[in-house]
Order: sequence, then C-alpha cells, then structure tokens
Amino acid sequence: MRVHDECNGSDVFGSDICTCKPYLIYSIEECAREAQNGGVGVVVYFRKEGRALGEVTKYLVYNARKRQEGGDTAANYFKRTEFVAGVKDMRFQALMPDILHWLGVSRIDRFISMSNMKYEAIVNSGIEIVERVSIPSERMPADSKVEIEAKIADGYFTTGNVPTSEMLENVKGRNWDEIAH
Repeated sequence: MRVHDECNGSDVFGSDICTCKPYLIYSIEECAREAQNGGVGVVVYFRKEGRALGEVTKYLVYNARKRQEGGDTAANYFKRTEFVAGVKDMRFQALMPDILHWLGVSRIDRFISMSNMKYEAIVNSGIEIVERVSIPSERMPADSKVEIEAKIADGYFTTGNVPTSEMLENVKGRNWDEIAH
C-alpha cells in the first residue's frame, strides 16, 4: 500500500531532486509483485502537491536550494523551504484515510512510506498497519539524497541509520551550475 501525494516535478517531468517518483515506481512494482503472489496491492494517488505548498512555491524552493551559498545540502533542506514558503510543511493528513475506508481497507500488511503523518493518520482512523517499508536506498537518485537524509534526521521513518548534523553537512546535491539548462 502506498498513499502517494502528487508531484508533477518528479512524477511527470522526471526531476530527481525529490524522492517522489522513485517511491511511486517502487510502490507500483511492489503492488504488482503482491498481486502476482495472490494478494492485493493498492496505490492511492492524491492530487495535491506533497508538502501542500503548491507547485509554484515548491519550484521556487528547489531553485533557491540549488542557488544557495554552500550548495544544496541536507543540513539546509528545511531551512530553505521555511525561508521561501514561510513554513516547513503544510501537509494535513487527518482526512486522508477516508478514501481507504471507502475502499474497504481495514488492514495494511506493508505500508510503503516514510511519512509519520500518513502513518499516524491511518492508524488513528482504525486501520491496522502491520509493517512499514522503506524504499531501498539504491532506488534513490543521488540528488534526492538531500531530501531523504534531511527527513530521516528530522524524525521520518527509516529502517536504517539516522544521520547526525555533521553527516547532513556532507550530503550535497548538484548545484545550479552542474545542471543542464
């Protein structure tokens, strides 16, 4: 099961600055694998940009991250969003489980998400989650490591190690000059 928030930059245009498209593709593959084993796999695709900042604001954040002094680092991931958008995140997941209840979902064996907000909203709505699944690290494009490491350090779910502040300084994405325009 994956509850996926729309990301035009990654899902549609193939940007590798975020983890969205790799999560979506991995989830579709896992759903197909589960179906081939006699089970059921579901991807719910929500038509709202992931952090609920809006597409234009998100692109302004991405642009600022790539142009900031010192480069795009995991240590500054949330700071840059707060500077441009005024908030770290605008997600509201409390109503998200309604679609799962409408679909008749009462138990999720494998939940593919690092979002604690989604997990808590689902569990608090009465749906059991048996296992949380991280995306394999080899599925992540190098540039998206900035996002995923910053989120893990901020408390998002992981089955791996949590990076220290010093480690976050060393997680860098491509800079503006390294991107083909």
